[in-house]
Amino acid sequence: MTKRPTIRTALLGAVAVTALGAAVSAPSLLSTAPAQAAQIAGQPAPSTIAPGSFADVVDRVSPAVVSVKVKMVESNASDDEESGPQGMPNIPKGDPLERFFHQFQQRGMGGQKAKPHVGMAQGSGFFISADGYIVTNNHVVENATDVEVVTQDGKTVPATVVGTDKKTDLALIKVKSGANYPFVQWAPAVPRVGDWVIAVGNPFGLGGTVTAGIVSARGRDIGAGPYDDFLQIDAPVNRGNSGGPTFNVEGQVVGINTAIFSPSGGSVGIGFAIPTEVAKGVIQDLRDKGSVARGWLGIQIQPVTADIADSLGLKDTKGALVAEPQKGSPAADAGIKSGDVITAVNNDAVDGPKELSRKIAGLGPDKKVALTVYHDGNSKQVDVTLGTLPNDQQAKADAPKPQDEKAQLSSYGLTLAPAASIAGAGSSGVVVADIDPDGTAAQKGLQTGDVILEAAGKSVSKPSDVSAALADAKKDGHKAVLLRVKTGDNVRYVALSTTNAG
Repeated sequence: MTKRPTIRTALLGAVAVTALGAAVSAPSLLSTAPAQAAQIAGQPAPSTIAPGSFADVVDRVSPAVVSVKVKMVESNASDDEESGPQGMPNIPKGDPLERFFHQFQQRGMGGQKAKPHVGMAQGSGFFISADGYIVTNNHVVENATDVEVVTQDGKTVPATVVGTDKKTDLALIKVKSGANYPFVQWAPAVPRVGDWVIAVGNPFGLGGTVTAGIVSARGRDIGAGPYDDFLQIDAPVNRGNSGGPTFNVEGQVVGINTAIFSPSGGSVGIGFAIPTEVAKGVIQDLRDKGSVARGWLGIQIQPVTADIADSLGLKDTKGALVAEPQKGSPAADAGIKSGDVITAVNNDAVDGPKELSRKIAGLGPDKKVALTVYHDGNSKQVDVTLGTLPNDQQAKADAPKPQDEKAQLSSYGLTLAPAASIAGAGSSGVVVADIDPDGTAAQKGLQTGDVILEAAGKSVSKPSDVSAALADAKKDGHKAVLLRVKTGDNVRYVALSTTNAG
């Protein structure tokens, strides 16, 4: 059976995270191509294609790269109360025996409480100051009870965790003793796709190891967090490389190795590094305050698709569509509405929702920003004072149970019902009571339990309001109608084609 490739972190040790692996790669001596062959669209040919050796750079930066060893306590008890350890029966919740078996699970055969297991993990890191501050990954140290740093000359030094940031998977630690440590500098500019990079770390616990490759892509979103903006590199990144630096050929840090895409845990030439432009601000906040304070607008946003752009009269799909401003948020107080499209922050264009989130977060709380907003066919500037990003809130949605008063939009594969007729759906809007998984509406992302709040910018309360909006839009020559849809606590827009409208 073929294993599906997965994103894996680069932590080495007895923890639940699967580590990375691969072989050492040495730079090749490449001959320089003829100048005329390298010229593209009038561009001058480069003087060299690849450096003959990275040895001088490696000699200079390697002393600043360390191994980070972490001790952590792992509980023997299962987090899932419905399943016990091996050999124990599965007891349904609420069963009279549930409490008994759960207590049995927590204790040994002699009635003594089971001792927690002490686990070890290992990653990499690098000094950024002579007084002992070290950058690594959050997932390397987040459960640590003790942290030790092993320097290039084999010296082991205890360290403490200064601060961590789970959203970017970054952490700052500091050695407890000593000074005048060798350290490296952040790169002042972002690397280009095709630039050479050098990854240094401690893969498989072997000791300091160097690999080389190029930047394969920028701005990768691998689903690791809300601010994903990874560099993709093909320098082999392996188990134990988490938190290690990626250098440019000048010996400056352009990224922090974090994860790979792999079917086996070993390198296949697709590695991901947190770019310096993301890391610098986070690490500075951790150093100054021990935590990261991010700017907050208080809006739910989504990409602008081609259908949505056509419905709103936009020329392209740039920007972030506001699905809903949170009540009492900085955005709501500034007058930003559902259906607005934010296209720039302080005159800096926004390509999509991820970029908007990163820009706002990076500006920090209490900053005054000028947003360029497309509203009702016109662009305008909205001045907003950012708030502080609240702690994460987990949304919970209970699927409604369809009852009566349903109406079918068979051409879309939809069965709709007034929200007021569905238990738990609220009093506003129209509920998707049933949906054909192969129908047009399902292909656009609608699902059973969704509540349609608006169609073509107008509130709806019964299925006929939705069908009328589709029919009117088709009559007026519009290709699609924007539906404002609520799923649980989240609100978004769905563009439904008018082709099937009556």
